[in-house]
Amino acid sequence: MIFTSLLLLLATSAHGQTLYDAAHNITAITGTWSSGSQNVITGAGFATPSQEAFTYPKTTGMSYSFTADGYYEIARYRMTSNGTVPTCITGVMNWSHGTYVLASNGSIVMTPFGDGYQQIQDPCAAISNFIENYNYTELYVLWNIYQDPVKGYTLQLYQFDGTPLPPQYLVSTSPNMLPTQALRNVSTTTTTTTTVQNAVVVNANAGERRWEAASLTGLLTVISGFGLVSLLL
Repeated sequence: MIFTSLLLLLATSAHGQTLYDAAHNITAITGTWSSGSQNVITGAGFATPSQEAFTYPKTTGMSYSFTADGYYEIARYRMTSNGTVPTCITGVMNWSHGTYVLASNGSIVMTPFGDGYQQIQDPCAAISNFIENYNYTELYVLWNIYQDPVKGYTLQLYQFDGTPLPPQYLVSTSPNMLPTQALRNVSTTTTTTTTVQNAVVVNANAGERRWEAASLTGLLTVISGFGLVSLLL
């Protein structure tokens, strides 16, 4: 609670007040949003928290869902290329959920339940595949929803340092989410695990990830500037 209040205060001081009206947000934020080709979608098709497992989408991307009564869920699948060693491509599957607050200053603060997790695969690292807890409060200093002439309703979020996320398009006005409660037991310290099950998933998808990185020049850019909030995108 103290940390959340500090984030809200910071956003208020840095960005002033935002007027919420039809020009700023032409529809409600409730529902499920997804970037790019919309292959990454929140809900049961992405994460299985009870098993600390993921189902890999066809392409990378991100998806955010919001309920009308203050709950959110995030699903992210990102890959980062290595300019020095092109074959060393790092993949991150990230999932979290919790409660959110739309502040009067135009920011969004997302506070996790504490059961989020992510899987990191780096073929060139000492440990090539591991799962760890991910439970960071996330601040988005600005957001707005506008009408894209092709994609329709579009959600634009700006990270704590003002960096815009890729635009997300409305998939469903009904949020596609897992139950809005803690879904796995989490120790107070971050754990690192490697399992045969997850290793099989990584091997099965390694070819697809390498193909994407080779075929799409500049697919991903490393998002820098970690500070109050840590985001893996």
